[in-house]
Amino acid sequence: MKKGLLTSILAVTLVGILLVGCGSSAPAKTDGDAQTEKPTITVGSKEFTEQLILGEMMAFLLEKDGFTVDRKIGLTGTAVVAKALENGDIDLYAEYTGTGLVTILKQPVMTDPDECYNTVNKAYQEQFKLEWLGRFGINNTYTLTMKADKAKELGISTLSDLITKGADLKFGSDQEFLARPDGYPALSKAYGFEFKQENIKSMDAGLVYQAVDSDQVDIIMGFATDGRIKKLNLINLDDDKNFFPVYDAAPVVRQEVLQKNPEIADILNKLQGKISDEKMQELNLQVDVDGKEPATVAKDFLVSLGLY
Repeated sequence: MKKGLLTSILAVTLVGILLVGCGSSAPAKTDGDAQTEKPTITVGSKEFTEQLILGEMMAFLLEKDGFTVDRKIGLTGTAVVAKALENGDIDLYAEYTGTGLVTILKQPVMTDPDECYNTVNKAYQEQFKLEWLGRFGINNTYTLTMKADKAKELGISTLSDLITKGADLKFGSDQEFLARPDGYPALSKAYGFEFKQENIKSMDAGLVYQAVDSDQVDIIMGFATDGRIKKLNLINLDDDKNFFPVYDAAPVVRQEVLQKNPEIADILNKLQGKISDEKMQELNLQVDVDGKEPATVAKDFLVSLGLY
């Protein structure tokens, strides 16, 4: 009996040893392993379509690299989102250089893209401990836009062309653009053209695209990445004298977050220079007109780039 009992004990012990040796190849986590787990990153955005799409793009890229993302996408305007970033309620969001310069820093308008970017980045680092990453390629600034076929018929492709070919065109604009210092008064002076007073039609900003589409006016003020430009087959006239302020979009991130997770810069910079104004028009159109969800549009675009 004792011999049988001893044999059984030895057999159980041997099985235990074999199980330890042949068990799961993944060792138990140590304290050091726990420290390598990536933190949750809070991504914010403003409330309009373009911002929702950009916010989702950044969130998806971070998730793909192993970060957990808390989405605070679709907050209200610049003041709210900028304050949330400064307070640490969010860790990053996409901002526009012109907005950072004029609205946040209260500095004069700049039209040179690199000068504007370098100025806001330096000031944000010093004043707010925030960092601007690589620009997406979008410049969502003011534009004058008209039907592509009419522009071709009249031989108009630049704002300078309006000097000799724009006198009889009917111009649609909201009242703000007709009055603001970086709007129509300064634009017409800088280029040396002026629409006839009786041909200037002031209307709500939401109606200008409808007005040009129905030929109530020939040319309108707009924003460079608006999806309706593509839908209505309009063309943005080239600002060949670089009059309009630059509004390049880029991620803005808290320095504290970047110092702890420097790979975030590499992850988000994969979008640097990847989104043209025309592409952003297309993406905005998919949401505003086709009814797609911003997250779906963002993910599909990342897939098309091979980034997701």
